[in-house]
Amino acid sequence: MVRAAVATLEHLYLGHRRRFNLWALLILLALAAFGLRQFLLDAGVIGLAAGEPTTWALLGVFLAALVCEYMDSSLGMGYGTTLTPLLLLAGFEPLQIVPAVLFSELLTGIAAGAMHHRDGNVDIFRNALARRTFLLLALLSAVGAVGAVLIAVKISAFWFTLAIVVIVLAMGLMTLVTARRRIRYRAGGILAIGLVAAFNKGLSGGGYGPLVTSGQVVSGVPAKQAVAITSMAEALTCLVGLGAYLMLKGGLDWSLALPLVTGGLLSVPMATATVRGLAEERIRGAVGGMTLILGVVLLVKLLG
Repeated sequence: MVRAAVATLEHLYLGHRRRFNLWALLILLALAAFGLRQFLLDAGVIGLAAGEPTTWALLGVFLAALVCEYMDSSLGMGYGTTLTPLLLLAGFEPLQIVPAVLFSELLTGIAAGAMHHRDGNVDIFRNALARRTFLLLALLSAVGAVGAVLIAVKISAFWFTLAIVVIVLAMGLMTLVTARRRIRYRAGGILAIGLVAAFNKGLSGGGYGPLVTSGQVVSGVPAKQAVAITSMAEALTCLVGLGAYLMLKGGLDWSLALPLVTGGLLSVPMATATVRGLAEERIRGAVGGMTLILGVVLLVKLLG
């Protein structure tokens, strides 16, 4: 597994050397910004407001977003499903997390769609199948996301968190089950998949990619196109869900949203470049296993 990962990274660097070097420079600049913030805090030049995250907490959010969005833009799954329970375990509240995750995925989805186009993974302008699938998923996503938000803002934090735990566990199981085989479903199943996935997205900030990506593949959409279409459709889902949250609840936690956006955006250029060389079965299995572990840990913390 380690050798395969090293070989993939080596191939990625040789094929996209300029992009890799620029990406590494941007990562270093971002880390330097965190270091500067901590230096200013230690020197007493700036202070932390009540409830404001520490530099180390923000750095952890940044790195988690970087890794999770890399998986998401490469496989069409793994960002919100993995990141939301991590942020819950870190002590953030559900109504802090979900809008911030939706905002970050709105921007990263747009960026990933553009980069997938640039790297030749999809072309919705010339490919009628890809365009039709994208528009259909986008329409269903809007309906599902709004329905989920209407529920999320009316339930208690306990039940909201419990709902997220159930979704996380279900997504982990589904990811493991579908890692090595295709699941058959009736004609029109992609309609239900798009609707349910958008509902999950609006409620928990995750769970969209595993359903929609696998649903497209078993519907006959090529895997690379399915990953790219998922990123673009997910961006529209996030836009609708975020708009509903802001209208019904108001406000966005920028201290959480900014490191999420920064980490997510910095992962996109390299993620879209590695779509061809990834061993999808192994990585999907790893995503499913980790998601299950996070779900169990979160459930223990919630009930403990």
